[in-house]
Amino acid sequence: MFFGNSGGCARYTRSTTGYQLPARRADENDFALERSREMILAAGQLPTRGPPFIALTLSPLRDTEFSRILLIKPTALGDVVHTVPTLVELRRRYPAAQIDWLVTPENAELVQHHPALSGVVLFDRRAFRKGLRAWTELPALLQTLRKARYDLAIDLHGQLRSAAFALATGAPVRIGFDRPGRRRETPSEHTPSRRVPTRGWAGAREGAWLAYTHRIPIPTLEVHAVDRYLWLGELLGFTPGPAEQTLHLAPEAIARAGQLLHKCGLGDAPFALLSPSTMWETKHWRAEGFAEVAQALIAEELEVVLVGGPGDRELSRRIQAACPQARDLTGQTSLGELAALVRRARLCVSNDSGVAHLAVAAGVPLAAIYGPTNPVTVGPYRRPESVVRLDLPCSPCNFRKLVQCPNGH
Repeated sequence: MFFGNSGGCARYTRSTTGYQLPARRADENDFALERSREMILAAGQLPTRGPPFIALTLSPLRDTEFSRILLIKPTALGDVVHTVPTLVELRRRYPAAQIDWLVTPENAELVQHHPALSGVVLFDRRAFRKGLRAWTELPALLQTLRKARYDLAIDLHGQLRSAAFALATGAPVRIGFDRPGRRRETPSEHTPSRRVPTRGWAGAREGAWLAYTHRIPIPTLEVHAVDRYLWLGELLGFTPGPAEQTLHLAPEAIARAGQLLHKCGLGDAPFALLSPSTMWETKHWRAEGFAEVAQALIAEELEVVLVGGPGDRELSRRIQAACPQARDLTGQTSLGELAALVRRARLCVSNDSGVAHLAVAAGVPLAAIYGPTNPVTVGPYRRPESVVRLDLPCSPCNFRKLVQCPNGH
């Protein structure tokens, strides 16, 4: 199901008949759901103020069979990649259901060909920022959501707008995260937390939790986003198993990635992919550092490819000026094509950005540079050895701008 830019809605569905879910291996330990269950049980009595809370171990939804499901996670790149394991578990739990995903057009490239997904509903967030156009397209989107007659809406985005979409479906069951809890130091199996950040994800925001009929309690913040999304399984009755992150890309995106490599003279030569850009300026490592890494990799007879969005061209030009042998594909790829390039790389070097999570999903060796954010919660999933960071006592701070930092970092 697609919501296009023309203001109209066109239905897109794909049969999932014959889709074989990844087989469980007896020698694999499931950490995600089992760890989630332990933390939830350890949290003790859930609060009873406000709208009803659901005790997860007694959830009546475990015995309910849903036939039309909408998953709401429109953006961003890393968050969408982190949601894929939840999609796979939804399909495993409801093999015959229609499962759609509300997502932005650019991120749809990463999920619309997944065999566990029936269709997508496109939410063009950029168009909705353009005044009158938003008012003409919003009714069409809301009508599409209502006509689909979903019986289960799952909002993993947790903001006012995404909660409004969940309400617009008219689904009798709407699930999302609980309201933000009090931040406190919570011991982690990965690393002891020495600082309690005052920013960052702590639960649904902007009153979004009021739109849900069932809320996912938050027993701890010291958990990776992938595992946090899989807490949904405690309500719906997922079967414990390893998180399946594999992305299924369009053949056209894979072919286009190959064409780009041939166009810049690489052909089938092995290469390292460097992604020096990110949305937060506090996550940016210095351009000179990326240039030095590129030179070292080339000295080891590995070609280097720079990637990024259209707004990152100046940064890539600075790196290429210091390392002329690097090939620059910045601003030349869609997200699907970028994911296909990552899949072909021998190594990825990235800031804390979506490219790092694409590398994890593709099983590509990775060096990910972290600073203001917590790699325990948003780092490379189950790849702590891929994180490069300074162990500063003020980190994580979750500051987005350099001027916010009182320490001049």
